[in-house]
Order: sequence, then structure tokens, then C-alpha cells
Amino acid sequence: MPARNRAAALALAAALLTTAPLALAPTAQALAVAQTAQPGLRFTDIPGSAGVVLKGNVYEPADGAARHPLVVLPSSWGVNDLEYLAQAKQLADAGYVVVSYTPRGFWGSGGRIEVAGPPDLADLSAVIDWALARTSADPARIGAAGISYGAGISLLGSAFDPRIKVVAALSGWADLADSLFSDETQHLQSAGVLAIAGYLTGRPGSELQEQLTAFFGSDFENEDRIRVWAAQRSAATYLDRINANGTAVLLANAWGDSIFPPNQLTGFYEKLTGPKRLELRPGDHATAEATGLAGLPNDVWSTTHAWLDHYLKGADNGIDRAKPVRLKPQLQDGYEEYASWAAVTGSTRRLGLGERNWLNTGSLAAGPDTGWRTTVATGVDSGADGGVVFLSNLAEQFLKLPPLVSVPLLPRPVAAVWQSDTYATRQQLRGTVRVHLGVTPSTARGSLVAYLYDVDALGVGRLITHAPYTFLDHPAPFTADFPLQATAYDVPAGHRLALVVDTVDPLYITHNPAWSTLTFTSPAADPSWVSIPLR
Repeated sequence: MPARNRAAALALAAALLTTAPLALAPTAQALAVAQTAQPGLRFTDIPGSAGVVLKGNVYEPADGAARHPLVVLPSSWGVNDLEYLAQAKQLADAGYVVVSYTPRGFWGSGGRIEVAGPPDLADLSAVIDWALARTSADPARIGAAGISYGAGISLLGSAFDPRIKVVAALSGWADLADSLFSDETQHLQSAGVLAIAGYLTGRPGSELQEQLTAFFGSDFENEDRIRVWAAQRSAATYLDRINANGTAVLLANAWGDSIFPPNQLTGFYEKLTGPKRLELRPGDHATAEATGLAGLPNDVWSTTHAWLDHYLKGADNGIDRAKPVRLKPQLQDGYEEYASWAAVTGSTRRLGLGERNWLNTGSLAAGPDTGWRTTVATGVDSGADGGVVFLSNLAEQFLKLPPLVSVPLLPRPVAAVWQSDTYATRQQLRGTVRVHLGVTPSTARGSLVAYLYDVDALGVGRLITHAPYTFLDHPAPFTADFPLQATAYDVPAGHRLALVVDTVDPLYITHNPAWSTLTFTSPAADPSWVSIPLR
């Protein structure tokens, strides 16, 4: 393993250890709840598919009604069925039968980790069968919900089991390949966290072990096989089935979700034809809903309860009449509502990338600037990066402190920088930024990472959004055209925008050979630009 990847792996382990208390806090709270021996709670073994036994628990209402709506909660990756006890009690108090279970391969459940593969979906249906036979669950009112892995299993399960009428997928995925392998670039830290957690708390199956070896080994020759494996585990593959079932789908993720970022959800959301809702907030993977696992007030869980109440109990709570896209912009506290994801962006402003000046900074201007060339050396981290998995976006969520960089001090030999003039009025960025950049590499394979910053009068840049891009055996020169992750961010008056492009980020595995260079250009026939979405 190259020295850079070894360092990244060490940083990843440190990040995982640092965030462990946060990840374990809901479980500790759940244990405390369990120890109070709530009368409606019992722990049980549930027969899954193919003879596998799943560890689970059941909360039932105490009102003695003949039938109650059922909510099934598969636990998150690396967590067991204690995860949802606080929320399960609240749901049971509201009249639901709630069955939580630990997916196969984790903790005390049997089998091997299948990563939401066919055995996991068969398990979800088996849990529903068991609940209908052993509890007061109503077969006509069934929902599935969960965080992360539980979200993915719930959403996928709704494509194969039409009994599932409602899904609340929190910090989940629609496209697994795009989540962990976007634009040919492996997401090193996020996939590493999942791998470490899987080995620490479960038993990865042979297929998962093979995919991890190929993923971290950058086995591009077998990429098609990896993508087929991922597609089988992606709700986007089965969109027609979900639509045919008319499932009511709630999707709630964070802007900075480093495992399942928002771009892979927004297009999927737009193609859903049944009742649907999309909510995006500041934070990282599973952090926006984490306080709700401890039984504390939480916006994500409040929406989840309202969604279930309306579509399983027929409650006239207005959630079906509210605008279905609800956003909390980065670094802000209030919400905005839109009729669709497309309506989030009112207009776009295309800024041309200009030639460098004597400060080695190019301009972001309204018109195209062509004919220039600027070259950066690869393999050196300029200091511009997406932060550390979990920690950086947690700081943004709770402290309103995104990753920072001094734009004037970025080393120009390894980073290309373009800045706009200062804005006289606030600029409300809403939607997906797109980069269109001419590239002439010195080798046939390589990577770049683009960052968009909000820069104040002192030159301090606050990260708005970013994305990596990898090219494989691409004829040169070519145009790299790719989206950055979706955002909702207000650039204050007196600030400017800066686009920074370099070749190294500890979040990702980049693929630049030693001593290689990337030359960025703006040909007259196809000028380089960045497209800014505005409210």
C-alpha cells in the first residue's frame, strides 16, 4: 500500500475511534430503556430466510385493540436491535406494533453479512410474516423504516414485498455504486469505516470480502462485476417496482453525508411516482437523526412519525399537503420548502474560468475566457480537502464550522484556483454545482478533486461542496464534466466564490502516477466553466 494510503488508513482508524462514543451513545440509551422493563417490550428470536435466526425485539401497544399498524425497523450497519428502543416505545405508545431486528451477519443474528442482498430482503419479508402470525399487527397496514443499513433494506424491501405500504429511509442510499464509487473514485474513508465496523461487529460473507478486496485494491479490470453487485443492492435498479407498488417513500439525508451523499438520492426521488418526501439537513451520515435514538426531540423522527401516521393510520396531519421537499441550508437553522427537487434551483449562472493573474489566481467571470493553460503537479495535498469523515460535518452541523482553508496560501504549483469578484448581495446557492473543465493529463489515468469555497475578506474559505473525478485510459485532451454534491448555502454580501482543483484528498483513493501533471485549459471551441445554481 502506498505511504499516502497507509497514512489515510491510520487517520481513518483514529477517526473511527474518536467517533465511537457518539455511535455507541444511542445503544447505551437503549440499554437503559430496556432495563426499565417496559410492559409492552419483549425480546425474541425471529426465523429469517433459509433457516437463519434473527435477534429482535417487539413493542406492542397496551390498549388491547384487535389490530394495529406494523412498523419493521432493521438496525443500522454494525448496530443491533437495541438501536431503536426509544423510538419503538414512542411508536408503540402511539398505537403501533414495532418489530426491530438485527440483520443477518451482525451481532447475535445468524448468517453472514450480505449487504442488503436477496437474503436480507427475504429476511425482511420473513420478519413481516412472523409479526403477522405472532402479534396484533394488521396485514393491511405495514411500514418499514430505519437508519443507514436499515434504510437501505427497508427501501429495497418495498420493491419486492408489496405488503410494505410506507417507507422512511433515513441516511440511506438509492445507488450503492454512486455512493461509494462516484466518477470512478473510491471513497476511501467512508468505505473503510463500513469495512472496519463490519469486521468488528459481524461476519462478512465471502462475496463481500471479494468486493472489498477489489474495491480497496482499485481493481478496475473487474469494475463491471463490482457495479453489477452494487446494482443488485440499489433501490434505483428497482424503481419501477416501487412505483408499481405505490409505496409512500420518505427520504431524509444530510448534505455532508460522507457515506451516502445527496446526489445519488435526488434523481431517484424525482423519478418516484407515488407519495414521496425528501428532506436534507446539515450533518454527516446518521448524525441528523442520532439524538432521536436517545428519545430526545428530533426533526427527522418527528417527520417520520407524521409520515407513518398519515399513510398507515390515516391521520389528517397535513404532511400529504405540505410541499414535499424540505431543506435546512448549511450553517442555518430555518427550513425552506419546495414543490419538487427541480424547483429548488430557480436559475443558474455560468461563470467562465479565466487565465491566472500575477497572483496565480484565475477569475470566475460572467463571460468565457479561452486559450489559457495552467499546470499542477499531482500527488501532493494542497490543503484543500473535504475534511475527515463524520468529524468535519459534525462540526458544521453543531458548531456551524465547515472545513476551512486560506485561499491565498494554497500552493499554486499543486492547486489551480479561480475566484469571483466580491458579491454586493447575498448569493443563495440551491441545487447542484457543475464543473466543466478542459484537461490535458501527462498520463492516461489520473484523478482530480474540485472544491467550491465561500471566501471572506481575509481570504478564509469555507467549504460549500466538492467532488472527486477520476479518468481511466482517457484520450487527451478531454473535458471533465461532473457535478459537485448538492448544496443549499448562502454566500454573504462582501464574500466571493472560489473554485479550487487539486489531485489529493484523504477522503478518496486518487489515481495519479508519480511525477505526473494535469494541465487545465479552456479551448475556444469548448470553454471551461462552473455552473452555479441559485434560488
